[in-house]
Amino acid sequence: MPTNVRWILRGVTSNMRYTNHLENESLAAIQQRLGRPEATRAALIPIRKTEDWWSLAQDERRAIFEEHSRHIGIGLEYLPAISRRLHHSRELLEPFDFLTWFEYSPEHSEHFERLVHRLRHTEEWRCVEREVDIRLSRVDETGLLT
Repeated sequence: MPTNVRWILRGVTSNMRYTNHLENESLAAIQQRLGRPEATRAALIPIRKTEDWWSLAQDERRAIFEEHSRHIGIGLEYLPAISRRLHHSRELLEPFDFLTWFEYSPEHSEHFERLVHRLRHTEEWRCVEREVDIRLSRVDETGLLT
């Protein structure tokens, strides 16, 4: 384990915790796979929620997440241009509860900016204690952006 780093980010993929059956089907029908050659832009956004969020019952969190904030509904509007994967970290006692990973092509960069802007202005986002927004670009073997 490295000793000269601030964070080591670890997470696990898990079952869909806040989606219902219809939402799962909708996401699966249009979600593009990660690693597409044209998706040369990415964002890693680790998020920690407040203790107030975690003190709520699962159905109360679901109500804030989707019924009030439309988190899934908003995300569906940006598929298939933006691929995403959520990794859970809370149970691993990491500094963040979720690691959110997004991939998109350069021509969809503005779509991604609108997506995160809209999500950050929801009721759910008031339950975010901390986030770090890390942007990445793929380079080719010569070191040029692709």
